[in-house]
Amino acid sequence: MSVTTGRKAEVIKTYATKAGDTGSPEVQVAILSERINNLTEHFKTHVKDNHSRRGLLKMVSQRRTLLDYLRRSNEAGYKTLIEKLGIRR
Repeated sequence: MSVTTGRKAEVIKTYATKAGDTGSPEVQVAILSERINNLTEHFKTHVKDNHSRRGLLKMVSQRRTLLDYLRRSNEAGYKTLIEKLGIRR
């Protein structure tokens, strides 16, 4: 369910705006998207896991908030990020 350390480092390296960047909205959205995708796969086999579903909804909400911030501050970065991640909006 959670993202492995190697995969998380790979995602950070892909979406980082500069070296050592782990806190930018782009990186945070990418990591949340990875976790959301993993949980979505989990729910295909564990349909009645409502406790994890609540966590999924919180993550989706947090990602939406970060994407709204990114859209306000950097429109071009927002468009490229949702294109790369395949998020529909």
